[in-house]
Amino acid sequence: MADIERLSTWVKYRNGLCSDCMASCCAMPVEVKLPDLVRMGLVDEFELEEPIKGIAKRLEKQRIIQHFNFKHGKFTLTQRTNGDCLFLDQETRLCTIYDKRPNTCRRHPEVGPRPGYCAYTSKAHVLRRMK
Repeated sequence: MADIERLSTWVKYRNGLCSDCMASCCAMPVEVKLPDLVRMGLVDEFELEEPIKGIAKRLEKQRIIQHFNFKHGKFTLTQRTNGDCLFLDQETRLCTIYDKRPNTCRRHPEVGPRPGYCAYTSKAHVLRRMK
């Protein structure tokens, strides 16, 4: 079983792998930029004229982001206490904003800590462990 923290346990990505995965990649920090936040419906086009720090403060207050890197203009989305992305459905393990998901998610596993590989965790394996 893959461990998000140990890249050596990750498996080579292949088509169809996501269909029975527990969405392990959704437990990694997700960095987004302003265009992502607009697509996600979290920032209005008109807000783009405002200082970026003000947008970051609002999103932090709403607990949508947990960090803003001013130097790189990147926001880190909030993770739940179990590490899951804020937008991951806890029951289905599917993204609740899939059509609007950020580029980081759209390009996984092309980009990331180990390009071409993912921290695949089989649903069947997890269900067996829960019994």
